[in-house]
Amino acid sequence: MKEIIAQAECLFTLQAINERLEQVAAQLNQDYADKKPVLLCVMNGGVVTMGHLLPKLQFSLETDYIHASRYGDKTVGGELTWRAKPVIELRDRHVLLVDDIFDEGITLAALYEYCSQAGAASVKSMVLADKQHTNKTAVQPDYIGLQLPNRYVFGFGMDCKEYLRNAPGIYAFKDNTT
Repeated sequence: MKEIIAQAECLFTLQAINERLEQVAAQLNQDYADKKPVLLCVMNGGVVTMGHLLPKLQFSLETDYIHASRYGDKTVGGELTWRAKPVIELRDRHVLLVDDIFDEGITLAALYEYCSQAGAASVKSMVLADKQHTNKTAVQPDYIGLQLPNRYVFGFGMDCKEYLRNAPGIYAFKDNTT
């Protein structure tokens, strides 16, 4: 892993990510203070963001996870595959989806639809990073941590062919290859 990271550009350090998550958490603490929401970790990428975010939240909440993917071990999205749905009842609950990256928004739109059909009182999303490009769906995240260039990124939950999720920061290959 060290040799791959050495060949990549660090876009955000752990410290910069943590500082931004503190700011997002402050907003969430205001918005969810009295709602007792369900936070759904969008697997697999959202697990690192969720793990760092939870201790910063100062309101009553429940957690569960949801797993739908368009990528698998690929670097480009394909057909949406459902792998796991939440166990917690979502009816009449405020749901906050926590994910790693907002790329095109196709998966996020499907997750919003699932939660809405399950009867959620409200559905919002928090993403660690928003990749800057114009090929997006109408669904936009409600809370965004960081803005990323339109490059292939990895680390802090984001993978490169299922590896490097544990890289200590957010990185992009210098030549934008994968």
